[in-house]
Amino acid sequence: MLDIKFIRDNIDLVKRSIQKKHLNFDLERLLNTDTRRLMTLKLVEEARAKQNVASGKIATASPDERKRLVVQMTLLKKELKEREVELAEIMKPWRTLMLEVPNVPDVSVPDGLTEKDNVTQAIVGEKPKFDFTPLDHIALLTALGWVEFERGVKAHGFRGYFLKGEGADLSWAIWNYTRDFFAKKQFVPVITPAILKKEFFYATGHLPRESEDLYKTQDEEYLSGTAEVAMMAYHAGEVLEASELPKRYLAFSPCYRREAGSYGRDVKGLIRVHEFYKFEQLVIGPADHEESVKLHEEINRNYEELIESFDLSYRRVLICGGDLSPSKVKQYDTEIWFPSTQTYREGSSASYYHDFQTRRFNIRYKDGETEKPVFAHSLNCTAAATPRLLAAVVENYQRSDGTINVPKALGPYLGGRMVLGSNEDPRST
Repeated sequence: MLDIKFIRDNIDLVKRSIQKKHLNFDLERLLNTDTRRLMTLKLVEEARAKQNVASGKIATASPDERKRLVVQMTLLKKELKEREVELAEIMKPWRTLMLEVPNVPDVSVPDGLTEKDNVTQAIVGEKPKFDFTPLDHIALLTALGWVEFERGVKAHGFRGYFLKGEGADLSWAIWNYTRDFFAKKQFVPVITPAILKKEFFYATGHLPRESEDLYKTQDEEYLSGTAEVAMMAYHAGEVLEASELPKRYLAFSPCYRREAGSYGRDVKGLIRVHEFYKFEQLVIGPADHEESVKLHEEINRNYEELIESFDLSYRRVLICGGDLSPSKVKQYDTEIWFPSTQTYREGSSASYYHDFQTRRFNIRYKDGETEKPVFAHSLNCTAAATPRLLAAVVENYQRSDGTINVPKALGPYLGGRMVLGSNEDPRST
């Protein structure tokens, strides 16, 4: 959420932001509603002040004067109540409009309408070369007995799956390696809840935009698709010390997404599933643009280093204005190479928000010089998402006999095993 004073002081900038993100937002309606809010708020405050003055006179007034003041108080109370009701009615559309105002994108965000206009900034690492036709992760995992899709559908429904045997071992190895990898970077590990209050999804910007993609409970709570929501709620309503910042968290949780906007895409396999597990980098930093830029590069680079430690090829993509979420200032996507389809697929998303989220969560810190609480900045980035990362490892490390080589980094987390699977060739099944 942008500060309404900032919006009024930077109307042209906000208009350009709306245009760059190709959003249909009526800024004039917000400004007109805010004018009504301010005028009505002034009337409320004036009515309240009159009531306080009259109330103060009653105690020392003569009996006749007291009767007159009591009548006046009754009228003032009625006036105040009417003004407060009027203000409450104005605040409803005002709050809705304020939630819809987009964040201001960084000047480095490219123009563009859709994901086709995103800009590839770098391609890193060598793609594996095979002297055989590589299989996709579905064929490999199924033949190895590491995944059960039919039983997954039986238990869960569409997009259900079971990981088992060495498939489960490989997933745990990725988790444990990720935990140790980020511990060296001074990230505090946290296991978060996945069932969270609705208000926090509005605060992060996931609602109302992603309402069709979220699972909802009978208690009007939601299942989170990322630990970002829980970790922002973790410090909601708190005033931190400047010396504590930046706070770096490595948050792990199960994640749930209905994939409502991806009908017909990746209906098989482990790329788009309803339930998965993810480590998320969450950073609460100082209210400084240059520092947010540095932290954004840092957390994105963390993920790139993780992928490089697996010797996987990836590309870094800068998201254009039209594909950038209304809440974000800037976003990188890191995409991993999948040999079976000869394409890069998204593995990570790194974003920063300035104080867009922290205003909604009321997360502040005491400025070292003035001691006046100011809103912090927030950032987040995927650390490792499974089973998608597992699928990438399996495809890139497959052998001609259908077994799977183990990335050197994961060997110690698999009891020293450097090859997983039987000698049965899945191409023969």
